[in-house]
Amino acid sequence: MARRPGRRAPAAPLEQREGIDPVRVRLPGPGAADGATGQGRGQEQPPWTTVGGYLLARYGPAVGRERIEAMLAAGAFVTADGPVRSGTPYVPGAFVWFHRDRPPEPAVPFPVEVLHRDERIVVADKPHFLATTPRGSHVTETALARLRRDLGLPDLTPAHRLDRLTAGVVLFVVRPEDRGAYQTLFRDRRTRKEYEAVAPYDPAVALPATVRSRIVKERGEMAAREVPGPENAVSTVELAEHRGGLGRYRLRPLTGRTHQLRVHMHALGLPLLNDPIYPAVLPEDPADPYARPLQLLARTLEFTDPRTGRELRFDSARRLAAWPPADS
Repeated sequence: MARRPGRRAPAAPLEQREGIDPVRVRLPGPGAADGATGQGRGQEQPPWTTVGGYLLARYGPAVGRERIEAMLAAGAFVTADGPVRSGTPYVPGAFVWFHRDRPPEPAVPFPVEVLHRDERIVVADKPHFLATTPRGSHVTETALARLRRDLGLPDLTPAHRLDRLTAGVVLFVVRPEDRGAYQTLFRDRRTRKEYEAVAPYDPAVALPATVRSRIVKERGEMAAREVPGPENAVSTVELAEHRGGLGRYRLRPLTGRTHQLRVHMHALGLPLLNDPIYPAVLPEDPADPYARPLQLLARTLEFTDPRTGRELRFDSARRLAAWPPADS
């Protein structure tokens, strides 16, 4: 089990569970930084002599000593050399893996459709209400977890993300060695993204328009906001058509700030239909949490494949519920 401090962690000895990786903990001590505990280089020799003692001290107060003891007895904590036993010695810098106990999640009753799959990428058509990646209370009911499980691709990773309430095209990367190439496309703004939205129609709003502002989103706050300062968010807004007091809009984000399109449409006086945050934060309807999908769809994603040089375009097959075909 002993490893030299500073070495990269080996591959996890535990398989994914429902598409979710096990938690990895690095045992703290002199020369072994542990981001999870904040303990790191230069600290004194740790007081634990066994791995089990450390795990009881760290997790016992939060989940109960009995639960940690039961997990230890069941071999739920695993090192690179096998399950943690009562006498497994404590070695600073060694790694331990385990799966968290997770409460059951309500199933999001909409499928993730696969638009394209090859040996390098998977392009998915994500539904409203399904998060792209695990976060907070949304873990197994996410597009990433579903696709890993359903396609048998445990190394699948998103190249970018869509908000949980936004539907549409999302790019995932199959192989670890390709992640950087595809994620860099989004970092360097070498993709073309077009969104479709439904919002009120106001003939007084001059369109097309380019909206520029500085957007910040503080940790713990649901809403992002515009503040004075150098711009960091740019969007173009175009009216495609209107009827019945509503407009269908084409939106192109030239940058990638959180909630950027929603903030910019609200700033124009055209808040997106069914937006539960802009202009005001609204509670979720517990009787039917899926009744009012945000009318925002990532319609098109285009880019030059960094591995093949091919020009690729993917279009969502979904429709926004508030804008049915005119003849329907």
